[in-house]
Amino acid sequence: MVAGIILILAGILLVIYPPLLSIIVALFLILTGAMVISITRYNRRYQRHFENPAIERFFR
Repeated sequence: MVAGIILILAGILLVIYPPLLSIIVALFLILTGAMVISITRYNRRYQRHFENPAIERFFR
C-alpha cells in the first residue's frame, strides 16, 4: 500500500515538474552502471568459475 502511495505521489510530481523524470532516469542509469562495475570487479577479484560458458563470457 505504501508503494502505491509513493508511486501516485511520484506520478503527480512528474506532472507538476517534468524535468524530474530526466533526473530519475539519469540516477537509475548511473546506479545501474555502478552496480555492473562492482559486480564485475567482485567476480574478477575472486576468480569464480561458472559452469555456464555464457556467464563466463559475460563477466570477462
